[in-house]
Amino acid sequence: MTTQAPDARNATAARMFWRFWLASTVSRAGSNMTSVALPLVALIVLEATTFQVTLLAAASQAAWLFLGLPAGVIVQRYPLRDLQVAMDLVRMAAMGSVPIAWWLDALTYPHLLLVALITSLASVLFDVGNSTFLPALVSKEELTSRNSLISGTEAVTQTGGRSLSGLLVTLIGAVGVLLIDAVTYLVSAVILRTLPERRPETKSNVPALQLIREGWDFVVRHPVMRPCMIWATVINFVSAALVALTPLYLVREAGVSAAVVGVVIAMNGVGALIASAAAPKFAARVGTARAMIWSGLIGGIITLAIPFTTTLGTVFFFLLGNIGFQFGVVTGSIMARTHRQVESPPELLSRVMATVRFVSWGVLPLGAALSGVLAEVAGLRPALWFVCAGALIPPLILIMSPVRESRELSRAQEG
Repeated sequence: MTTQAPDARNATAARMFWRFWLASTVSRAGSNMTSVALPLVALIVLEATTFQVTLLAAASQAAWLFLGLPAGVIVQRYPLRDLQVAMDLVRMAAMGSVPIAWWLDALTYPHLLLVALITSLASVLFDVGNSTFLPALVSKEELTSRNSLISGTEAVTQTGGRSLSGLLVTLIGAVGVLLIDAVTYLVSAVILRTLPERRPETKSNVPALQLIREGWDFVVRHPVMRPCMIWATVINFVSAALVALTPLYLVREAGVSAAVVGVVIAMNGVGALIASAAAPKFAARVGTARAMIWSGLIGGIITLAIPFTTTLGTVFFFLLGNIGFQFGVVTGSIMARTHRQVESPPELLSRVMATVRFVSWGVLPLGAALSGVLAEVAGLRPALWFVCAGALIPPLILIMSPVRESRELSRAQEG
């Protein structure tokens, strides 16, 4: 039996990572286009109300409340590659049903809501599997740089996908953009199918509830992962509320076009790109713990510029605020995600990721729904002020935790 040379193994691992990266990039590009197009289908095609649009945003994230915790066990018991391929195909079918229904003049708001929910359910399993698959493809030493690269790519797809979506909506309509997203899921599935299968370590004879509890206990008793999870929960709540209000505020309050909406939302990608490029050097200079805190404070302050947008002429404030907010979010996410991937025992990783995402992503529909209620009761602009002020809470959570006392996240847990 021959042993593969180290250089050959490294080259093979690199090829596998780049295929993984390409599949994720194609899929995310389409999803980012949909994040602009889906609410515009509701607004323009179906003439939905303010609450209906925010409810649609909530449905797009609601699956984390129902499937978040079991997702870690499900991912642990099924082949990672095949699970991701299957979830891509489910999302393709769901999203592709919208243009078909529209062409048949049968598209309704409940149909759109159901598509958002199905896509959300599939995305939960896909995302947990995706986060578990990456450490199986690259070494621990490469995780920070690979996570930064993936975050940077996500930023580019956010910027390009959302800007392009706004333009395409004016050219082919919002429904046509959803068809493009369906195609991206198919392309992602085809590429992922070329990767070698990976099976996470599993305890097949252990009851699912016990497996879920093991992951939960590990996170909530951890001195660093617990406050980082709370940080992520609050920041995701604010993010979901802001995402839900953005198209509503820009179209109905500031009176801008769909193309401008796409450009403004794309600024999330610019902030994320800046963060992903700067995060490794920033963390090396000040430490991972301090990088999370300082990026959050800086980003939160800049976010307060958003409500100063009142017309097309002042939309610059929304652009700037989106950049600042995403800078804080992505820098912190890179630090926290890498820490979880490195410090979690391999047999617990999928359950740790699922626990954190159940809690932190489970509030996404709540944030979106609350923003709709606030907008209905107090008006769009007061609701936007309230949400933007909330961006200062996440770094304060870290300051009041053991994270504040250490330069590095790993050292904080030792203390």
